[in-house]
Amino acid sequence: MFLCNSPLLVCFSLGFLLLGVAVSQISLGSNLSVVENDFWVSSNGDFACGFFNNLNQPNQYQIGIRFNSKSIPDGEQTVVWVAGANVRVSNKSYFEFTQGGELVLFDFLQGVTVWTSKTSHLSVASAALSDNGNLVLMNSSKDVVWQSFDTPSDTLLPGQILSASQTLRPLSKSSVSSYYDLQLNVQGRLQLRWETNISYWTVGGQSSSNLSAVLTSDGALQLLDRRSTSVWSVFGEDHDDPLVKFRFLRLDADGNLRLYSWAEALRSWKSVWQAVENQCNVFATCYLSGVCLFNASGSHVCKCPFTSTAESSSECLVPSQLGCDSGSTLVTYDHTFLYGIYPPNDSVSTISLEQCKTLCLKDPSCTAVSFTNDGIAQCHTRKTRFITGYSDPSVGSISFVKMCLDPVAAFPNLSIFSPPQSQLKRSYAFSGQCLIGALSGTLVTFVTIQLGIGFCFYQRRSFYRKKAALALRNPNSEVLLMLSYKEIMDLTGNFGHHLGPNVFKGMLPNNQPVAVKGLKTSIEERKFRASVSRIGGIHQKNLAKLEGYCCESDHRFLVYEFVENGSVDQCIQDPKLSRRLTWRKRIDICLSVARAISYLHTECREFVSHGNLKCENVLLDENLDAKVTEFGLGRLHSNTLDDTAENDVEGFGKMMVILVTGQTEADDVCKWAYKEWISGHAEGIVDERIEGGVDSEEVERLLRLAFWCLQVDKRLRPSMGEVVKVFEGTLTVDRPPPPFLCRMPLEEEEEEED
Repeated sequence: MFLCNSPLLVCFSLGFLLLGVAVSQISLGSNLSVVENDFWVSSNGDFACGFFNNLNQPNQYQIGIRFNSKSIPDGEQTVVWVAGANVRVSNKSYFEFTQGGELVLFDFLQGVTVWTSKTSHLSVASAALSDNGNLVLMNSSKDVVWQSFDTPSDTLLPGQILSASQTLRPLSKSSVSSYYDLQLNVQGRLQLRWETNISYWTVGGQSSSNLSAVLTSDGALQLLDRRSTSVWSVFGEDHDDPLVKFRFLRLDADGNLRLYSWAEALRSWKSVWQAVENQCNVFATCYLSGVCLFNASGSHVCKCPFTSTAESSSECLVPSQLGCDSGSTLVTYDHTFLYGIYPPNDSVSTISLEQCKTLCLKDPSCTAVSFTNDGIAQCHTRKTRFITGYSDPSVGSISFVKMCLDPVAAFPNLSIFSPPQSQLKRSYAFSGQCLIGALSGTLVTFVTIQLGIGFCFYQRRSFYRKKAALALRNPNSEVLLMLSYKEIMDLTGNFGHHLGPNVFKGMLPNNQPVAVKGLKTSIEERKFRASVSRIGGIHQKNLAKLEGYCCESDHRFLVYEFVENGSVDQCIQDPKLSRRLTWRKRIDICLSVARAISYLHTECREFVSHGNLKCENVLLDENLDAKVTEFGLGRLHSNTLDDTAENDVEGFGKMMVILVTGQTEADDVCKWAYKEWISGHAEGIVDERIEGGVDSEEVERLLRLAFWCLQVDKRLRPSMGEVVKVFEGTLTVDRPPPPFLCRMPLEEEEEEED
């Protein structure tokens, strides 16, 4: 039996019974606040529900459940559930169990409700925090109609069941950890995944589907079939130890799944089992920090061997693709295997070691190769600068990273204020040769040559400083290039290559292409610089990187990384590119954009709206992967504060309809699409140019989601985090009400009812 909520359909099992579990009653109208720092506590005192600052950031609070036992010190009272996963609120915010039977989290700073249990229609009469850490809502018959155990965040407690519709995801302190998840798929496989398409640990699935996962009270993780019979089990090292009172299973931020027990003698939590024994085998365990290896103490560390100053860098990018004018070479890394992160799919060829090296040197897009020979010689080619891997004396593979012979391109992390030492040596050598020639001439000639040498040296030094400022700056630095209007004209060839409305292609001195966007000249300088500084430090793989800007006199330009295939609307209208926009690719574009906007809304230090989300501001690279551009600029175009999350959601809904239909007149096509869909003609909405067919169930789900996003009543629109969960399959979606009808405000509805 299932009960489903709106606006996004979330199904909760009603089969959970509070047999033998004591509860602490919570009455309607109860509330918790950040200021009061109060809690709802279970009757045995082992768990507490309240606000906490687990991110160690000012004015960043979450509401959730943590251990509260007196035997566990304050610093060890681990959080086991968070409402809304990564939803954060400010000081003076509150969490209320309303008179209507709904849990509501209100953010004081934004002045909006950011999360609810969506149970106002379920006749909820009371709530309770159970002794097992489960927060439950019950009707007057004491039937459970909602429970926190059905909406896990990163943790399972003993007795808590993970079904095929649920996912564990680390509570993100960065965008990196949010890409990991633990999911039990419909085939009955329990999997650790990176970005939904890379599985690096899998169990189960051999005997039955319709399985569920559960952590037992005696310290075992089990997969159960529909008869609750165990089909797979793994045990912690202290399994069945009666002295262990508290346990939990958590997907940690490093992507590994661990079982923890409270060690009373140590007064701390102890990991008694982990899914991936070798942490270096967790996909992207070093993310953009290079190669994973183990130090003398046995702990894994991340090293970046690719550049000279990588130890102080947050990213580790191989230094090719910066322009190798003087040719390239390969640097050898023994006992090392490398793989790409973005994209993770590498090409594999059955060729010899020398052929493998030659292949990479001749291929301009190749950044690195790994060669393995386990009976079959294989060359793994990487075509991305986002490379990671692992290294150990036991690893049989050998890897090669492409470096430029030109020192200017080979060492991108050198200081931008001085030329490399090798260049200085060449300069002094040049001066010496000129001086020898001058000694054989007259004094006048000598003086003339000396002056020429000085001028030449000055020019070379000035050139290298300028080139360093544009081409050699640390690619990991958040410092933006500040360009003059003349430099903008030089980069764009006097605005000769038009890409779109006020967008021009440019080229940096190192031959790195960029896109230059011209903005309204009426933008106030202080306002412009503040906005640019704010968005310049935002980095996410589906957000186009801001490289620099121009703010001179009445000129306002933004310089972005160049994205090859232009905007979504251009690709849809292009006869050749539109054929590459398969149904799966269109779904991937939607998911990528949703993740990017969700990152802006919830993962940045402060809320950032896109402000102008539409197809022309979503670019597609050579693989047709999405890059969102012009984010965070809403307030530059208006003095009103209307660049809200709800407006971004509406823009995303329009973009989804356009990708489904292949038509670019957003307002008209949305109303037409809804009319056709509500009449039962969804198949007639889909772009007939899509090759390979479409999944009718996915079309239905995507259209439902789009029409929720397009609701005129902004209160009914989902958050972008919920949108992401729908695409990932961890959240289902109900049929929406008519999206284009205006509704009365809640206050007027209540007055009319009275």
